[in-house]
Amino acid sequence: MNLIDSSPGVGAAPPLPAETPRLGRLLLDAVRGVETDLTQAPLGRALLMLAVPMILEMFMESIFAMVDVFWVAHLGASAVATVGLTESMMMIVYSLAMGVSIGAMALVARRIGEKNPDAAARTAVQGIWLGVVLALAIGVGGAVFAPELLALMGADAEVVRTGTSFTRVMLGGNVTVFLLFLINSVFRGAGDAAQAMRVLWLGNALNIALGPLFIFGWGPFPELGVTGAAVATTLGRGVAVLYQLAVLRSGRGKLAIRAEHVRADPRLMLSVLKLSVSATGQMLISMTSYIAVMRILSSFGSAPLAGYTIGFRIFMFAILPAFGLANAAATLVGQNLGAGRPERAEAAVWRASHVSAAFLVALGLVFLLGAPWLVAFFTSEPEVASYAVSYLRIVSLGFPFYAYGMVVSQSFNGAGDTRTPTLINLFVFWALQIPLAWLLSRHTSLAAQGVFATLAASFSVFAVVSVWAFRRGAWKQTRV
Repeated sequence: MNLIDSSPGVGAAPPLPAETPRLGRLLLDAVRGVETDLTQAPLGRALLMLAVPMILEMFMESIFAMVDVFWVAHLGASAVATVGLTESMMMIVYSLAMGVSIGAMALVARRIGEKNPDAAARTAVQGIWLGVVLALAIGVGGAVFAPELLALMGADAEVVRTGTSFTRVMLGGNVTVFLLFLINSVFRGAGDAAQAMRVLWLGNALNIALGPLFIFGWGPFPELGVTGAAVATTLGRGVAVLYQLAVLRSGRGKLAIRAEHVRADPRLMLSVLKLSVSATGQMLISMTSYIAVMRILSSFGSAPLAGYTIGFRIFMFAILPAFGLANAAATLVGQNLGAGRPERAEAAVWRASHVSAAFLVALGLVFLLGAPWLVAFFTSEPEVASYAVSYLRIVSLGFPFYAYGMVVSQSFNGAGDTRTPTLINLFVFWALQIPLAWLLSRHTSLAAQGVFATLAASFSVFAVVSVWAFRRGAWKQTRV
């Protein structure tokens, strides 16, 4: 369970005859993005070089999420409910973006593992083109039908009146989400996690700085209310995307895009699309189930929904570092399968899982004991706070399961086996989660808290089934 152990993993090459760097040096190298062959370096070092910048990247994302809801919460429950409902709809965008990103990342990682950076660059460009086309189609529809979509999600008249502009900006500007996800996945697949970290730090730092300026109209900025949060987020992401494109074009990172890579390649685009369709289906199953569950929750009024939104943002602060470890494991799986080292790939998954579990168990205890104090930082409304505290305490009970589920699921994707997690998602999130949420919230005394219990239970089942499938080992034979 020691992340920084520099001993070779299963199937790893012996370490170079050099003095083992101290922890401080390793951490500094990881943040700087020092060149490391992820198929040859000692397994502990390889995982650390990926995991540290990915965890820092996720921490910055979670800090932004909490700061954003902190400012929006000052506008009242309707504003927070607007953010919660719109984010539920944005889950569709995220699922599509993540699906294309998974396909691109798996292929890029394989080509890098095969020592073919030119093929990796061509693959990355085809994924970006796919993302742009999808984002433009969603942007037009979302901007036009924003009020109808809010009403469909169960928003009351006040939320529709005050939140339509927020939803319109978020959905209309979703191309920034697509490209941010896609290009950062390309960086990670190439093993350049430090570059992806810098991108999100830049974008989210701008989000944090611009948020209160546009929400409250400080200085020369217009007072846009909750819409200002959407404007700040879209601008921050847009600047980050421009930085990503500049890095790819300049060749400063581990992947360089040249003019000859930009032309359309139907065969390669089809390869990206085939992986992306399955991965997108995987994400859509999970996200549409989530939206259905949020629709059930919204029927109990703005207070439970606002409490959930605040609790979820705090929850993400704990869970996103585990996503960082999961993404690190996925990159190692892809590159080591490309290099013909499946045993080393499997060893990386278990190492990342154990570390993630230890981390989340500790944070789960913090949530159980300190939830009221954490929630008090974001809201003083007693009813909203009560729901947020309940949510945090209930979901924290499943933290040990979440750790293994996230790492193993992402590792399937890193291997290019997007079919297995898709089938697991279909079983857990459609066949189990939606009926269970309805049953516990409508036919027991739990009411809205039944939805919270459902989320914890379904993700725990997801983890158990994923680990069982991973141990079977069929993912090692996946060809992409």
